[in-house]
Amino acid sequence: MSILHPGFLWLLLPLGILFFYRDKKLTETVHLIILFLIVLALSRPVFIEGVEESPIEAQEYVIALDISYSMRAKDLKPDRYIFAKETIDSLLKKNEADNIMLIAFTSNPLLLSPPTTDHRMIEVALKSLNPEYILTRGTSLKKLFQKVASMPESEKNLLLMTDGGEESDLEGLAEQIRRSGIKLAILALGTKEGMTVENPDGSLLKDKEGHLVISRINPMLEALASETEGTYLTAASTPEATADRVYKALKEQTESTEMITKKQHRYTELYQVPLFLAVMLFMMLHTRAVRFLVIALALLGIHAEASMLDGYRLNKAYSSYRAGDFNASKAYLKSVEIPSLQSRFALGNIYYREGAYDKALKVYASIRSTSVRVKQKLYYNMANCYAGKEAYEKAKIYYTKALQLGDDRDAKANLKLVALLADKKSAGLGIAHPKSQNSGASKSAEQEESSKKSRDEDQPSSGSGSGGENSKSKKEQAKRKLLLDSKAEQQLLSSKVYELINKGYIHETHPW
Repeated sequence: MSILHPGFLWLLLPLGILFFYRDKKLTETVHLIILFLIVLALSRPVFIEGVEESPIEAQEYVIALDISYSMRAKDLKPDRYIFAKETIDSLLKKNEADNIMLIAFTSNPLLLSPPTTDHRMIEVALKSLNPEYILTRGTSLKKLFQKVASMPESEKNLLLMTDGGEESDLEGLAEQIRRSGIKLAILALGTKEGMTVENPDGSLLKDKEGHLVISRINPMLEALASETEGTYLTAASTPEATADRVYKALKEQTESTEMITKKQHRYTELYQVPLFLAVMLFMMLHTRAVRFLVIALALLGIHAEASMLDGYRLNKAYSSYRAGDFNASKAYLKSVEIPSLQSRFALGNIYYREGAYDKALKVYASIRSTSVRVKQKLYYNMANCYAGKEAYEKAKIYYTKALQLGDDRDAKANLKLVALLADKKSAGLGIAHPKSQNSGASKSAEQEESSKKSRDEDQPSSGSGSGGENSKSKKEQAKRKLLLDSKAEQQLLSSKVYELINKGYIHETHPW
């Protein structure tokens, strides 16, 4: 057993003192016991079942955050830097499954967080970064692109958050991006009109000639995005709205995904036990036993009623699905208070039938299960989604995964078909679509449509989701363990980090 919030246990000290000096009255003693049980419930005792490693579909992004002096301009409230940090926080909440790397850069880039699906690690890195220790005023996109190009990732999706500084070598930067295979998305921070920059003492920043420095969005950024077939975005009114805009742009720009193993602690909550005992003691002390039983049964009835309502909504969703009313079915599924494995499967199947394959893949990837049969069905469904997207190489991988878990006639037939389609696609020939499970092997459009209807994976089905695979470096496991340890102190960035960021700031040739 373990305690998730041990800090609450400090409240037991004053309770212990009160218990020692209490009057020997039954009422006062019971009240102190009730308070003890409530504190114990607040500390959230759990029974840890272990660490589960689950393969998830994820896209890889590099977020490069400009932290130069000009990011202190306040044309975005409260200033560009804080606006950018809050945008990243909102973006991390939307991209819960994606593998994200964080780089801070001025005249020099510095890796703050390696690629990780544990976005808490990125949040810690952002909070630890203190802009007051950053002295550089220039911005070097050339060195940033060199850093990204040197990374081993096969697909380099770069989200650049900057005001652009005084960069002017458009052709050189564009050629560098094309040569490195970087997919560029730019979030321009600031305004075209620009804004003065405040010093820490409240005075306005001036250049060597004594003129006020006006920092504005560099127009070269939009031209750079156009030259490299990238995406150019400007900030919305709020960080949340900006994150929505960036999220949509990244999903449209990025096509490929890969399987990444993510660790999750699995445990059973035990706080209900002391809380129930506390309520029971209070009721028995201040009411008759009959009243206590009525209230307890009422509470149990509320839980049962919620379960019945969820079951009713799930049945209505199935009925709407069979009637072909997918919108109504989705509405019922989204109204389920406690999403179940059945509702997640059903929602994924609806997206599949509507042709929204990316949404279906995301839902299927969120399902967890240790059942071999359920995992086999998940892999089969995900393979069908990739086949629908004409991503035949990915489809082959997932049909193979499904077959590794057990024999399946339809998976075999579809595997042969997508292998043929992959060859035809590479040769520039026509394409077809794989049949659904429990159908014949005919390739005619009419038979494919009928088989799709008969495929039981297209029906709202029950079951749970995928299990886990192994593989993580010891170094990353240690980092995760540190982050999961509630007793671990949050470490500030060392002076060496700021030394690397500020490297060469005295001899900056183009500080703006």
